[in-house]
Amino acid sequence: MWSFISSLLALLAGYFIYGKIIEKVFGPDPKRLTPAKSHPDGVDYVSMPAWKVYMIQFLNIAGTGPIFGAIMGAKFGPSAYLWIVFGCIFAGAVHDYMIGMLSVRNNGAGLPELVGLYLGKTAKIFMLVFALVLLLLVGTVFVYSPALVLGDIAGDGSSKVILIWAAVIFIYYIFATMLPIDKIIGKIYPVFAFALLFMAVALMIGLFVKWPSIPEIWDGLGNMGPSVGVKDQPVFPCLFITIACGALSGFHATQSPLMARCIESEKQGRSIFYGAMITEGVVALIWAAVSSYFFFDGGAAECGSDLTAAAPTVVTRVSESWLGIVGGILAVLGVVAAPITSGDTAFRSARLIVADSVKLPQKNIPQRLMISIPLFAVAALLLWYNVADADGFNKVWRYFGWSNQTLAVFALWTATVYLHNSKKGAYYLFTMLPACFMTGVTLSFICIDKIGFRLPIEWNWSIGLIGMLGSLFIFYIWKYDHDRKCAIQNK
Repeated sequence: MWSFISSLLALLAGYFIYGKIIEKVFGPDPKRLTPAKSHPDGVDYVSMPAWKVYMIQFLNIAGTGPIFGAIMGAKFGPSAYLWIVFGCIFAGAVHDYMIGMLSVRNNGAGLPELVGLYLGKTAKIFMLVFALVLLLLVGTVFVYSPALVLGDIAGDGSSKVILIWAAVIFIYYIFATMLPIDKIIGKIYPVFAFALLFMAVALMIGLFVKWPSIPEIWDGLGNMGPSVGVKDQPVFPCLFITIACGALSGFHATQSPLMARCIESEKQGRSIFYGAMITEGVVALIWAAVSSYFFFDGGAAECGSDLTAAAPTVVTRVSESWLGIVGGILAVLGVVAAPITSGDTAFRSARLIVADSVKLPQKNIPQRLMISIPLFAVAALLLWYNVADADGFNKVWRYFGWSNQTLAVFALWTATVYLHNSKKGAYYLFTMLPACFMTGVTLSFICIDKIGFRLPIEWNWSIGLIGMLGSLFIFYIWKYDHDRKCAIQNK
């Protein structure tokens, strides 16, 4: 438990100390008009109070990632704590803040537009396709995962029941994607945010009351879970892919621009973008500790389950066992609300990315339908495959995890180029170092995992090191050439 407490305090300190440093590096200007103030459209560019934007941002980025990812990541052992803490403070929150503020500075531009602005047209086209694929995967996962939980609670957990719940959630997505952002999202998200935060706080209190004997950091950082499903997965790179939301997530780079179109002042950026990510890290940390108890200290037997339980089952069993009927309902509501509220904004973000790329205004419903209908059709096909395949969730999650972190790599390199071009000295190191590390992680994972090239697992560190050094080499070649051209132009 001491590792959990120390990690929790470190996250809070990270917001107040490192968050301040990153804010100073960017340099927000409170006198500068935000997109919501300069060109409101009543649909996507809508000015809202800072507390409400924070709540929406938190729910947008949370999803099931900091819950399901932390549950699966906890199987590795206490190394999960370190990744959540260091990943969240030095990578994830920096990633979210930089992309959110860059979007504010560029009239609410989406991620592909920002990538194109700083990394070039070829990167923009690649990112447009890649981001849409990721968002459709997110939409599918965040239909299926709450349907699994609801099917387990209000049904027999069969494919038929899951499909019924999925259809209900899908219908909600259509309305939430189409309507102005302040009509559904702006009104009900604060309620869902309360449910999710209640769940996290209640479980944290449960941890302190039970004070379980869970593995500590000093017990070792290697893979501790050979008996609970991660025997063949090395900590590097698999842990860094399994726990994405809660530490670092490229999906957030598609969501931050949504709120960049709603904030009223650039000074709100740290609390909304950096702060929401720290909050998500706290949720992930709590679930990692709870799951350590579940997998390593007899919690599974206490909850009437076993060590082979899937993440959705862990959620329902722990919530019902620890919090009773009322508390369990509120806790599960939080777990269900989180993915639903991320799924609808995933489709909304996809609609806006396509609209920006084809220069199609989104003020009128027919214009929104022109883009939304094809997106929902593709997602419906993915959903059908997900339910029909017994291992569909795990397969889609692995693709989602890798795509998610690859997107984060592009976002971090985009922020690195921005900081360098802004002549902020060596401040680009704040984003370059996590970008370099995650380049190695994503390259290593796709090379050794069964969804990729299936190279020998023993090559994981060598491939990762090649990715890190290779990305550094490419960046410094670009930097040398860029600086040389600027010097010539200034003569």
